[in-house]
Amino acid sequence: MRIFISAGEASGDLYASRLVEVLKSRHPGAEFFGCAGPRMQAAGVRPVVDQRSLAVVGIIEVIPHIPRILGEMNKLVHACAAELPDVAILTDSPSFHLPLARKLKRQGVPIVYLVAPQAWAWKQGRVKTMRATLSRLLCIFPFEEEFFQKHSVPAVYIGHPLSRLAKPELTRAELCSKLGVPEVTRIVAILPGSRHGELARHLPILLEAAKLIRQRHAVSFVLPLPAGFGLENTRFWKPVQAESIQVIEGHTWDALAQAELALAASGTVTIEAAMLGTPMVTFYRVNALSWYLQRWRVRTPFLTMVNLVAGRQVVPELIQDQMTAERIATEALRLLEDVEARETMCAGLVEVAKKLGSERDPMEIAADWVESANSVRSEGGETVHAS
Repeated sequence: MRIFISAGEASGDLYASRLVEVLKSRHPGAEFFGCAGPRMQAAGVRPVVDQRSLAVVGIIEVIPHIPRILGEMNKLVHACAAELPDVAILTDSPSFHLPLARKLKRQGVPIVYLVAPQAWAWKQGRVKTMRATLSRLLCIFPFEEEFFQKHSVPAVYIGHPLSRLAKPELTRAELCSKLGVPEVTRIVAILPGSRHGELARHLPILLEAAKLIRQRHAVSFVLPLPAGFGLENTRFWKPVQAESIQVIEGHTWDALAQAELALAASGTVTIEAAMLGTPMVTFYRVNALSWYLQRWRVRTPFLTMVNLVAGRQVVPELIQDQMTAERIATEALRLLEDVEARETMCAGLVEVAKKLGSERDPMEIAADWVESANSVRSEGGETVHAS
């Protein structure tokens, strides 16, 4: 079996790497190639393109990178034409992967899409492309399956991968030793996002919020980053050091598990925090023009996935102009000082974690569908779409 697999960001790299591990355990001779980040490469995926070259967010922000991104897409298309994969697995990043899906469909490659595009929230026009190109859409949020099936997209809910993956490796004593702080220290995790653009927009505000929080509480701030991020080689290093914020790479789940509180960019990390039961304040900012162009198209009451899954506001979300140092500090101090508020939020996070669980490992279920798509092609038949 020869499998093309692609992920466009860090969370997709994590999920895809786990799926590769499951498929390799079932098919030891399988070959994997595609757009791969560090985790996928470690799992044995041969990188035609490095996933980190695609990590850009926002309509305006992406414009300068379009020629390079299109060049990366063409590399992948040419690689598939040359190597003729039995099946393609595309993971999240719909702005990149749906155009790629159209090109792969023309090559006759069955496509399994892992992590559904949020067409239920905005850009519903994407449904047409998905219906025309995908052999199977694997949803990781429970409300997505019904939406896509109503639009004749062959969708199935598999459970959220983080329900099995998000677990700490270090004890509190081990983490505190690594950070050089006493075990009794109250830890606040700062999670501004893993892209450099997110750090540029979020980190200055978070550093100001940290100053305000420290005026009331002696807490230790920790900034967990993906392994190999290399913050010391960026312009963010000196401001972080000036505020005595500990930087730790490759231990996000450990930091979250031991933190009293997380200041978390809206995205996958909020689900990670929910799985680990960590109270949080969420936020996000994009370029002002990007916000203006996108906000009117969003059809959901919340922007943070934890609140969407719960169906109500479990965690505060400070989006765009609401994201100020003062607002973040106010919400953080409330959670640090108000026991009842913490307990209420923690109960809501338990509810969210239960909703995202599944009886089987989601990646085992995903592997079943990858094998199914491959077997349909091998038999020369057509993929049967969900009703």
